[in-house]
Amino acid sequence: MSAKSPDYPCNFVIFGATGNLSVLKLMPALYHLEAAQRLPDALTFIAFARREWGQDEWRAFMEQALRDKLKERFKDEIFARFAARFSYFLGELHDLDAYHRLVDTLSKPKSGTCTNSVFYLAIKPAEFPAVIKNLSEVGLNRPRGMHRVVVEKPFGQDIESAQLLNELLHHHFNEEQIFRIDHYLGKETVQNLLVFRFANTLIEPLWNRNFIDHVQITVAEDVGIERRADYYDKAGALRDMLQNHLMQLLTVVAMEPPPALEADALRDEKVKVLRSIRPISRRAVHAHAFRAQYAGGIVDGEQVPGYQDEPGVEKDSVTETFVAAKFYIDNWRWRGVPFYLRTGKRLEKQTSLIAIRFRHPPQQLFRETPLQTIDPNWILLSIQPSESMHMEVHVKQPGLGMNTRIVQLNASYRKTHEEPLEAYETLLLDVIEGDRTLFIRFDEVEWSWRVVDPILKYWEQERDFIHTYPAGSWGLHEANRLFDSEDQEWRNEL
Repeated sequence: MSAKSPDYPCNFVIFGATGNLSVLKLMPALYHLEAAQRLPDALTFIAFARREWGQDEWRAFMEQALRDKLKERFKDEIFARFAARFSYFLGELHDLDAYHRLVDTLSKPKSGTCTNSVFYLAIKPAEFPAVIKNLSEVGLNRPRGMHRVVVEKPFGQDIESAQLLNELLHHHFNEEQIFRIDHYLGKETVQNLLVFRFANTLIEPLWNRNFIDHVQITVAEDVGIERRADYYDKAGALRDMLQNHLMQLLTVVAMEPPPALEADALRDEKVKVLRSIRPISRRAVHAHAFRAQYAGGIVDGEQVPGYQDEPGVEKDSVTETFVAAKFYIDNWRWRGVPFYLRTGKRLEKQTSLIAIRFRHPPQQLFRETPLQTIDPNWILLSIQPSESMHMEVHVKQPGLGMNTRIVQLNASYRKTHEEPLEAYETLLLDVIEGDRTLFIRFDEVEWSWRVVDPILKYWEQERDFIHTYPAGSWGLHEANRLFDSEDQEWRNEL
């Protein structure tokens, strides 16, 4: 990597640098990029925050946070190199004078050729407009096409607010400057899914309605809302997870092969999937979506409170912490194949899994044997906690009888000595290099909202009751009503 490349920024401003997102995700990812020597030599970081600290207090805070997160992977010599890139900037997000001072800071001469800056909005979505307008007011959006702004999800609260936010961004920045980030697209298993599908002639011919019975996408969390009631009680699981993370996973599973592995070609195919999803009418919401809220229960041997007992949550809140939904993609490849999406908090374990179930064989050859009802084949793609791919097939057990066992063919791609790569490492490096392939275009956002908006609107009018499930469970049996046939059931783990 050349530090003098005209495409590389020399400033990386992190708004909300002392917040959870920055501390838990961005700092460790940037530290790992420093350790791998992937950061341009001339790149400096500006930690924009409102705590009345100096450089020494910031450095001590950052060091302790990284030590807590990285444990034995923390190295003093790497941190010294990393910390030397940082300067702390005291400022309020709504204070225009702070942005004028930021202009002065960014204008100081640096080694190498400085061409642009990155502005990373690691802040609450409600603060996005203030930062965008203030950056524009002091000229940090110009020249158009130069600087980059990174926007975290959720992108809006519904389709109308998403469109307003997009209009605001486009009023001040060009589309090629805007990086809408969904960290699930940076996970290696998700990227590897493209290779798994399109580089293997063994798989791709089977990837359609003729062979696949249904698809399940599960993102389960064992944690609660972790003192984020001010955000979560207004959002809920549908907005927080399904509309973005799970919908993005659905598009990668279902998309057609793009003509080239380029940003717009890839995103064109994802948008085609979203546009092909069958609209859900108001009277069909009950048959296509189910919501629930966690009650008290036992997690890892400890009693945990229910959602309504969490600090900051309204006692009569009907915000969903679990959602399951069924979608159909009405195109040539997938028509008639249900896609079941499920996500929730305080579930039995932390896991993200794409499970593809194949159809039963067209002829039952094993009548009057122990194999009269044979289980179907599965392809399982584990995103977390492990990154792996498995294919389940039947083999005959050794012996005189016609008995079988299921064998998993493990297509895990990581060797034992290879370190896992965090999603944010990939995405942050792409921001620095200006590669928008794994970032979301607005028409993806808009069509995702169009898909889920009927569900949101219906639930907003149903404020009297919500099902509850015990914390530490896999949710409620009522979610099974979404299945098209009695032999379909949730796949919870490998």
